Amino acid sequence: MTMPALREVPSTLKVSAIPLVKIESLKVACSSCNLRELCLPVGLSVSDLEQLDKLVGTRRQVLRGNALFRSGDSFHALYAVRTGFFKTRVSSEDGRDQVTGFQMAGELLGLDGISTDRHSCDAVALEDSQVCVIPYEQLESLTREFSELQRQFHKIMSREIVRDHGVMLLLGSMRAEERLAAFLLNLTQRLQARGFSAAALVLRMTREEIGSYLGLKLETVSRTFSKFQDDGILEVKQRHLRILDLPSLQRLVNNSNC
Repeated sequence: MTMPALREVPSTLKVSAIPLVKIESLKVACSSCNLRELCLPVGLSVSDLEQLDKLVGTRRQVLRGNALFRSGDSFHALYAVRTGFFKTRVSSEDGRDQVTGFQMAGELLGLDGISTDRHSCDAVALEDSQVCVIPYEQLESLTREFSELQRQFHKIMSREIVRDHGVMLLLGSMRAEERLAAFLLNLTQRLQARGFSAAALVLRMTREEIGSYLGLKLETVSRTFSKFQDDGILEVKQRHLRILDLPSLQRLVNNSNC
């Protein structure tokens, strides 16, 4: 929605109304962050970490429904999700949105802008979130100095490529039940790596957004959730899920790979 103003403010510069805080509270220290092993899993020395702390200098708040960046925006930085949940999406020529991914704490956003210096998708917060801002030009300079940081950054890029290939497999060869099972397994594994329960979770995305990501209609997603519940695999209460039969979910995915 466009707010009345003297001139339109670019989407990436719109600031939501949040309480004023001291600048010291916005400082980020990778050396003391419990997510650093997820978003930048490097084995750096103390002096190297101090250099990284200088690079990752600020955090940014993004309220639910707001965009961190939009397709076509100039690319300047990568963003490490510190708290919250995001979705990335692209728009088709007929105006429909296609969800291309979901990102949680410890994962990076903005890699899509590296090749063309412009973002190729929107990144929208699914809940009130906070990101660490990593200026890309400075990151490039730092990776040239520290080969270990460069190696790990390449691993992060590779992880994204592997994830994209996994989505292509979902869309190309799996039935609806197998797609949803694979999605839930992936989600619980990522949450477990962050210290959360692997059996109980709250879906931050809607069923329509899940369907867009998996290439399924909303009705198919809802029907598959209901089937999983009837089969005793899941307990579903709106967005609250409890996995009751993990082996059955795993068998669905493993059978699709046979």
